[in-house]
Amino acid sequence: MKQVNIHDKTFELYIPYEKIRSVIEDMAEKMNTDFAEKDPLFVCILNGSFMFAAELFKRINLMKAQITFVKLASYHGDKTTGEVKQLIGFNENVAGRTVVILEDIVDTGITLDNILEQLKLLEPAEIKVATLLLKPDALKKEVQLDYIGLKIPNDFIVGYGLDYNGLGRNLIDIYSVVN
Repeated sequence: MKQVNIHDKTFELYIPYEKIRSVIEDMAEKMNTDFAEKDPLFVCILNGSFMFAAELFKRINLMKAQITFVKLASYHGDKTTGEVKQLIGFNENVAGRTVVILEDIVDTGITLDNILEQLKLLEPAEIKVATLLLKPDALKKEVQLDYIGLKIPNDFIVGYGLDYNGLGRNLIDIYSVVN
């Protein structure tokens, strides 16, 4: 599809699935090398990161790798609220382990900063951050990103796990708002 309509907005194709898949394959290859001697715990930030996490994790060939899920929220509609609510917390012991945060998108950095602060209290050996998308012009918090899929402009996007008021997550491509 070249365009989709969600609620009151029109979105046009921005990043096709083939490009997304290629970026994730490259990221997984690097992680397989970087974590070859480790037992990483991948932490998927829900809801938006589920498609990215699934696509990445099935390409991780480390036998000791595990994945868990944390649900945080900072968006309402197409704007960030500036506040982060923890809805589901960590169940695994992360002390002394390599933890890899999986984010669909880093824009303001507020959500990521919040999760990093919570994680540090649990005393992991190291924390790495992987994001499929980065909006450098939207950053309000300085956060360390170890794996960046694509840098994009500060446009509102949907698809591949990203939503607009709950809709659009199921789109396999990523779309950018037109109006």
